[in-house]
Amino acid sequence: MKLEEGLKMNKIFNRFVIIGILILLVFTIGIKVYDEISTLNIKDWNYCQLKKIDKTKQAFSFIVFGDNKNSGKIFNDLIKRLNTEDVLFCIDNGDLVFVGREENFELFIKQAKRLNKPLLTVIGNHEIIWGGRANYYKIFGPFYYSFTIGNCYFIVLDDANGRNLDPWQMDWLKSELEKSYKYKYKFVFMHIPLFVPEKKLKKSDTLRDLNCARELNALFDRYNVTMVFASHIHAYYKGTWGKTPYIITGGAGAELIGANPLHDFYHYIKVSVSPDGIRYELIKLKSPPLRLIDRWLYDGYIYIYLLFGIYFWDIVLVLGLFYLVYYIVFIKKEWLTWNIKKR
Repeated sequence: MKLEEGLKMNKIFNRFVIIGILILLVFTIGIKVYDEISTLNIKDWNYCQLKKIDKTKQAFSFIVFGDNKNSGKIFNDLIKRLNTEDVLFCIDNGDLVFVGREENFELFIKQAKRLNKPLLTVIGNHEIIWGGRANYYKIFGPFYYSFTIGNCYFIVLDDANGRNLDPWQMDWLKSELEKSYKYKYKFVFMHIPLFVPEKKLKKSDTLRDLNCARELNALFDRYNVTMVFASHIHAYYKGTWGKTPYIITGGAGAELIGANPLHDFYHYIKVSVSPDGIRYELIKLKSPPLRLIDRWLYDGYIYIYLLFGIYFWDIVLVLGLFYLVYYIVFIKKEWLTWNIKKR
């Protein structure tokens, strides 16, 4: 008797669970279908942002940061800080997203729209993962471009493949550097650095084609580039390649590479331009403690946030299907076997 009552209660419980899962699955599938048929109504983001910038300014400031990589709290805090800055525009120097799926770009755009000033982007290696290059082009426009403000020439490059610049881009760059010759200041933005800033870092964090890196360095030296901004290494470094100064800024929210107080912290760079010269200001943000265990815990938090913040409904769908299969194969099978025996 007790066995029958237990089986009856188990049957009722499983029935409610299955009904709940089916409702959840229908809702989840609906969300997924909606995501597939709805697209971002944004095209040529960088072109639209450039139109908002006053190109006649002779004295102005701008901000550079990189490697936010779909992070949550740090990047949102960075945007709040940027909204208090008196600058003409900001530029995100690549790795805007964790992977190049449209959902990831949607999350980035939602965050970027909170910024109260124009935001330009550079393509990074994470943007091209999972066919993301097409998504990036559709949303942000050309992979490399240039613009001028006052007596400054800005060149944005695409080295997201981690190897080199293709011949067409290299020819374009030479032409742009020639045009920039008459400008007082020349700024170049590229996601992946030419060379490692210190020997202990991995050479895979720089362009793998050393001949291309050397050729680019020679071009920057020849045309007296004022500053090269790179990212990709999740830290802060400043130095010189040949005669060309560089800043590596990779502290906009992605996991930091270590616990060195000189380099490993969240930050952005404020650049102030005037006829008298250029001033670079390093602005540090609140970062995890310097103990490695704290850094690892925070890195875990970032990936958990990405997993559930972006792929929550995917996880629910998989778990729901898993339980449905389990119910049919095991629970329902046992219930049917018990009924057959009873009869």
